[in-house]
Amino acid sequence: MNLKDAAEGKEYTIQRIETDDEELNAFLFSLGCYSGEAITVVSRLKNSCVVSIKDGRYNIDNQLAEAIIV
Repeated sequence: MNLKDAAEGKEYTIQRIETDDEELNAFLFSLGCYSGEAITVVSRLKNSCVVSIKDGRYNIDNQLAEAIIV
């Protein structure tokens, strides 16, 4: 299941990141978004969602949310 389909308020563990873009992988890693890390969807907006990773909250678009497999 990808992060776009995840339920709000439930904590998930990231299984993998499905992207061929190394720059995007590096960006996600800098946010703390990598395999084995806990992630929670805080809320959903029209074209994005707010997620909580470690002690930070980030707004990511739906395309990026589809690349994060939980």
